[in-house]
Amino acid sequence: MNIRISLSIFAVLFIQSICYAQVSLPKVFGNHMVLQRGIQIPVWGNASSGAEIVAELGTESITTKADQDGNWKVRFPVFKAGGPYVLKIYESGKLEESIEFKDVLIGDVWIASGQSNMEWQVQQAQDAKNEIAKANFPQMRYIFVGHDTKLTPQKDILSGTWKACDTTSVKEFSAVAYYFARKIHHDQNVPIGIVQSTWGGTPVESWTSREMLLSSPITKPSVLGNDTLTPQHFLQDSLNMIRFWDIVYHPKNNTDKIVSAQVYDDSGWNEVEMPKLIKDFGVGAYEGMAWFRKKVVLPESFIGKDLTLNLGHPEMNYSLYFNGEEICKTVWNANLTHYYTIPGNFVKSRENTISIRIAMLWSGGGLNPPAEDIYITNGDLKISLAGKWFYKLDLEPTIPTIHNYQYYPDMLFNAMINPLIPYGIKGFIWYQGEANDSVAYNYRKMFPMMIKDWRKRWEMGNLPFLYAQLANYKKEQSLPSESEWAELREAQTLALSEPSSGMACIIDIGDANTIHPLNKQEVGRRLALIANNQVYKEDCVASGPMYKSSKRKGKRIRISFTNTASGLSTKDGKEVIGFVIAGNDKKFYWAKAVIEGNKVVVYSDKVAEPVAVRYAWADNPVCNLINSGGLPAVPFRTDNWKGITQK
Repeated sequence: MNIRISLSIFAVLFIQSICYAQVSLPKVFGNHMVLQRGIQIPVWGNASSGAEIVAELGTESITTKADQDGNWKVRFPVFKAGGPYVLKIYESGKLEESIEFKDVLIGDVWIASGQSNMEWQVQQAQDAKNEIAKANFPQMRYIFVGHDTKLTPQKDILSGTWKACDTTSVKEFSAVAYYFARKIHHDQNVPIGIVQSTWGGTPVESWTSREMLLSSPITKPSVLGNDTLTPQHFLQDSLNMIRFWDIVYHPKNNTDKIVSAQVYDDSGWNEVEMPKLIKDFGVGAYEGMAWFRKKVVLPESFIGKDLTLNLGHPEMNYSLYFNGEEICKTVWNANLTHYYTIPGNFVKSRENTISIRIAMLWSGGGLNPPAEDIYITNGDLKISLAGKWFYKLDLEPTIPTIHNYQYYPDMLFNAMINPLIPYGIKGFIWYQGEANDSVAYNYRKMFPMMIKDWRKRWEMGNLPFLYAQLANYKKEQSLPSESEWAELREAQTLALSEPSSGMACIIDIGDANTIHPLNKQEVGRRLALIANNQVYKEDCVASGPMYKSSKRKGKRIRISFTNTASGLSTKDGKEVIGFVIAGNDKKFYWAKAVIEGNKVVVYSDKVAEPVAVRYAWADNPVCNLINSGGLPAVPFRTDNWKGITQK
């Protein structure tokens, strides 16, 4: 028996040694991939120590040897755009064991990275149905790098498979990256590959290497805090995450059957005026599942008829019940509409009970105003559901605490960027910043740090780095005020001092009600315009007016701009709006603004001796200055004051 066990162990170890000795490549390589034209194409992998490796791409063949650690790398000569080719890798004398990647194209490869607005899928964005139906671009390819966090730099990504762009695969494609790639593919007539490495809600420091973060006093303390972490922390967080979403998606303690029932006794529950978000409940910080109930008496004309119930703008996951019957389950807040059909046989005479189960997560959750969007109707008459509701917390198990290590410094660089190096690329596109709004001033240091970090590690010079500035979001301001989002936009503008960088201003296509504006077509188009101009050297209007200088004369300040193209105008054809002006007392007033050629003259009767001007300086500014290319003026300020006085 012992001999059998020993032989079994030996066999397993022998098989493992054979597997290790076999030639392998990182998952960033695969069928349907795009390799970068115009450079010596890097291909690398692992094999047994000292093995002679043969790499073939088309008619080109290169031989190299694996080093003592089994690592090998080759660089193919420069290829022009074209294909398809076959990439074949094998150990000399073992052609029958070769790895073959088929349908390989040569073109331009862009890494698309950032947080949720870059991750936002085509199927979630504007005009999805129509866009998906016409998405037949076999020479556009993409690979989605699987979400992963690691304590140290990795050699391979967790998962990822190259896919050709068609009406099926395009649904999960990053919308911004897709519309960027589509325009570049059309304008340059070359295959385009997108390596999508994104994770929603993540700050810039999680995408930056430990070495770079340690070089700055801003980030050094936080990255040193990672030294107490072990793989066990990651394992426990993964287990907690499974439990977390299990609770969110699956009601516990039979609450969906018991609490939603019409006869359930909610007399001891708390009252709240709805619509309202959890932050306004007065219960402090809370994370968990909350149940809401409301009894409503419906007119006789509603009885037995199919009705429509509109929840307006729910925040976070929720489930809806009517008289104990489930109407919908765990709908995410990204849905464009939240109205549902209530079958007539569910509707009772006199009193009916509406129950909602809502996840209160990340300081959010509840029903957003306005009140008029919450109602039930038979098509002719609306019955408001706003007003008094009853609610109860902690009817279900406590949601476990998730540390979300993807937010920690260098964790995503280690797992989702480092394994991609040195894959041949044309450049980067980036959409991120929302997660750093609370440290907006520091972003002016941290963002360029990451840009420098990536470029240094790719060893391809100043690779183009194109990024989207934050869109307009949140409530419009009735008075001039400070804004973290405006300050972060300023930090993004300052990053243009980095060579080969370009910024797409999207201050005019955001949405006050969602941090994820749906018009990703225009975001991708504006990034592609910059690429066409800066990278592909096309003569085109690529950017909006940019503040250059200001000069005071009497009660007026004259603002000069670059990127005016054929001249300045307004998007709506009306007078210029969005400017404020102040004197030495730092009291800003809404200003009059007049276009004079390629300049704007700003003034206010309330400011006799102006010293400072700001434009579009708000979370969600009302502004309309554009150039002849229809591109919006970039928000700016001529001062660097803090704590201004509202007027």
